[in-house]
Amino acid sequence: MGSEGEHVLTMDTLNPNVIELQYAVRGPIVARATEIENEIKTGTKKPFAKVVKANIGDCHATGQKPLTFIRQVIALCTYPELLKSSEFEEDAKERSRKIMAACKGQSIGSYTDSCGLMVIREDVAEYIAQRDGYPSNPADIVLSTGASDGIKSVMTLLLTGGKGKDVAGFLIPIPQYPLYSAAISEFGAYPIPYYLNEKTKWSLEVSELERALADAKPHCKPRAIVVINPGNPTGAVLSKENIKEIIKFARRHGLFLMADEVYQHNIWAEGAKFFSFKQVLQEMGAPYNKMELASFMSASKGFMGECGYRGGYAEVINLQPEVRAEYYKSISAKLCPPVSGQTVIDCIVKPPKSGEPSYQKFMAEKAEVLSKLKEKAKFVTELFNSIEGISCNEVMGAMYAFPRIYLPEKAIKAAEAAGQTPDSFYCFALLEETGICTVPGSGFREEPGTYHFRTTILPQMDELKTVLNNFKTFHLNFLEKYK
Repeated sequence: MGSEGEHVLTMDTLNPNVIELQYAVRGPIVARATEIENEIKTGTKKPFAKVVKANIGDCHATGQKPLTFIRQVIALCTYPELLKSSEFEEDAKERSRKIMAACKGQSIGSYTDSCGLMVIREDVAEYIAQRDGYPSNPADIVLSTGASDGIKSVMTLLLTGGKGKDVAGFLIPIPQYPLYSAAISEFGAYPIPYYLNEKTKWSLEVSELERALADAKPHCKPRAIVVINPGNPTGAVLSKENIKEIIKFARRHGLFLMADEVYQHNIWAEGAKFFSFKQVLQEMGAPYNKMELASFMSASKGFMGECGYRGGYAEVINLQPEVRAEYYKSISAKLCPPVSGQTVIDCIVKPPKSGEPSYQKFMAEKAEVLSKLKEKAKFVTELFNSIEGISCNEVMGAMYAFPRIYLPEKAIKAAEAAGQTPDSFYCFALLEETGICTVPGSGFREEPGTYHFRTTILPQMDELKTVLNNFKTFHLNFLEKYK
């Protein structure tokens, strides 16, 4: 087939959507960080002992300990012989028996239904009902391979199959989590960016939504609005009134609501509170409570941080029955999400109850994780705001800070000469000089003329203090060099 050395796939024949796709949190700076790690292993001398990867919200990678109950249930499901051991609490054993009994062959190595085990979907529905004060139907719950897979599955339903002005458009917040822009590129859809207001704590203003939608209508068919609450990378937390305004906007323009709520357990600011879109939608009554809404949750964040198990779920409400059948059909092509990840989700939504053997330890471990994260959120906010040339809105929720950096004109010109965005230029220099790996704000998109970077608040406090002191020294030297 052709002469030797010919390739079917070249950069000219590769799917152009793949080439356009960018995913900043695992982008070129992270690739360089890995190279530096390997250089250190082979004896290359650096001005630092190790690379600190503050680019991604990977809790356990930065030293957070797994919760005992979750790991006990997973262990028991994975190796049922452990049910004979006295080292495991009886409620963990009972939970594992319940999950295995729902599995074919009583093994988590078997396929489940494409939407996940019904016993776990029932537990998720019960959790949502208790959280919101409104009923949840297990049939509306779809377990997924992390929240990301659930999000992309819903986005797939909203594609038009059209080209040009008929292509599907998705309103996405700027700055945004790069999953959305990456998926939009992959699907050949149209991004409709709406800017969050940094001057008012990254607030979401309906006037900006109206502007973004009006600008996009000549270029696409707007289909959905994505809202991330608490925000990633901003850490902002929406008020109930703000959520009501967004819901009214979506109904006014016939938009599907997509609520990314994976950080719902991560609320740090005094007076801030998480309200789910489902709860507010129901409180508003007719006609709003009949609107289509998909909300997403993950095992990777919160107090659990079980990123590697890839557990997540979507609650998708108010679909037409015929559409729901097509949704299930599209999911069936993926067979099923990992059963170990489904197990983690079950432990999250149905934790040990008061009086059960694992309860006190579970609650103590959960409280410790959340209290440390709250302490770090405050510390990071205050430290960034104490440094010349940086401003940072309060980390109200989630796991990240998104400080603005005010770069000298000389640094901006140096970045242009290097063929980089100014914030990428800054972040590469930070990595090479300190070993701190962050993500430039341009990877999340940002208001033109502003520069940011995202860093996690996850490292243990002692390391975090060291990292940020090194960062401060670098930053002040950078300003001096380019002023």
